[in-house]
Amino acid sequence: MDRALTAGVVLTGAGLVGYAVGLVAPYPGRAFSVTGVMIGVTLLAVGYGGEERS
Repeated sequence: MDRALTAGVVLTGAGLVGYAVGLVAPYPGRAFSVTGVMIGVTLLAVGYGGEERS
């Protein structure tokens, strides 16, 4: 599950940066940044919740 956690962090970060850039300067396809954040948060939940933590 470490790959899912890492992918979630990267995708969430990239989506947030893309969203912030889209607020300053509109660009084609900026709506995909919101999709990236949603998928990234899902991967974070899967990666973090998939292991038992003590």
